[in-house]
Amino acid sequence: MKSRQSTHNPSLHNKSTAWPTLLLMSTLSVSIALTACGKKEAAAGGAGASAPPPEVVVTVAQRAPITQYVELAGRTSAFQLSPVIPQVSGVILKRLFQEGSVVKEGQPLYQIDPALYSAAVDAASASVQRNKANLAALKVTAQRYKDLIATNAVSKLDYDNAMQQVALSEADLASSQATLKTAQINLGYATVRSPITGQSGVSNVTAGALVTANQATPLVTIQQMNPMYVDISQSSADMLRLRHQIQSGSLSKPDSTNFSLTLEDGSSYPYQGHLEFSNASVDATSGSVILRAVIPNPAGLLLPGMYVKSKLTQGVVNDAMLLPQQAVTHDPKGNAVVLVVATDGTVSQRIIQTGATQGDKWIVTGGLENGEQVILEGSQKAKPGSKVHATVATPTDGAANVPAQPSQASAADNVKSAPASSTTPATAAKS
Repeated sequence: MKSRQSTHNPSLHNKSTAWPTLLLMSTLSVSIALTACGKKEAAAGGAGASAPPPEVVVTVAQRAPITQYVELAGRTSAFQLSPVIPQVSGVILKRLFQEGSVVKEGQPLYQIDPALYSAAVDAASASVQRNKANLAALKVTAQRYKDLIATNAVSKLDYDNAMQQVALSEADLASSQATLKTAQINLGYATVRSPITGQSGVSNVTAGALVTANQATPLVTIQQMNPMYVDISQSSADMLRLRHQIQSGSLSKPDSTNFSLTLEDGSSYPYQGHLEFSNASVDATSGSVILRAVIPNPAGLLLPGMYVKSKLTQGVVNDAMLLPQQAVTHDPKGNAVVLVVATDGTVSQRIIQTGATQGDKWIVTGGLENGEQVILEGSQKAKPGSKVHATVATPTDGAANVPAQPSQASAADNVKSAPASSTTPATAAKS
């Protein structure tokens, strides 16, 4: 009997033992992946729950009377300007002053050859003497006729003729005296004198030049430069807007018409001036009105024709606020908007009403309540409806060093933390 001999297939054995191993490894991989995802989600959830609100810097809005001013361009001009024109003709003998020096009123500037005018004075003087002698003789004759007419030694007609000759001689004497005075005046005009006290310019003639009376070209120009005029241009539209504001009561008239100057190099002029008047007509080419002001110039720092910027006080805006321009943006409709932080740290967007600018700040006339906190820095991290942590900007560096107080904080606590302003409240301006 043949015994059965069992056979063994190695490939079939390998396949039967590999499936449990693969299944175990797959299960372990899925478990590891699920565990890692759970840890990431937990880590992300934990990080989100612990993230603090973003930091922002705010400024506290405070209502106060604000002095509104405007900066306008202008040009300086001499207080008095006198071109020196000769009043007689002749040859210049000498110049009697130093060019560019300060001359006094009546000081001799030029000497014109006086020979002709001196001779005219002598001739007129001789004519006066002759007429005086003739008048004296006629008066003696008239007196004799008056004595003789009583005895009928002379006729009444002869006496009347004698008196007529006396009257004619008196008229001739008066005419010759006037001629003498004119000759003396012309002789005085031969010495050309300064009509005002001021600084002389460049002389247009030298010794030996022939000048004529009332010529078009001045010999020299004298300018009085202390004080100085400042001619300021303001658009007629701005002037009308200012008048409407004053009439409506939104702007009070200023207490004074003083102004300050900024020079061409950006420096501040140390003296203040005052407005004299505004021109009664508008320039048709520029649409502007000229305001003329006067300012002291004791050191001669200002020269005629200099470009300056003047800061004029327009009035006082009652119950207004000042906000830095960086805190104000505009929506697509052009409305001025700000981000306001509530007492609980919630951010909201607010439309405000603005007026003129004062340096780097807006004058806010509506849309904000007193003591509200407006975001100054960090607005890109704050969205309406979100929570933020606000700190008040310091006047020195604008940094967030002071924790923000609630919006209902007193004005006295918040004034010190408001950004520095180039415009003072009206009460400070008065003091």
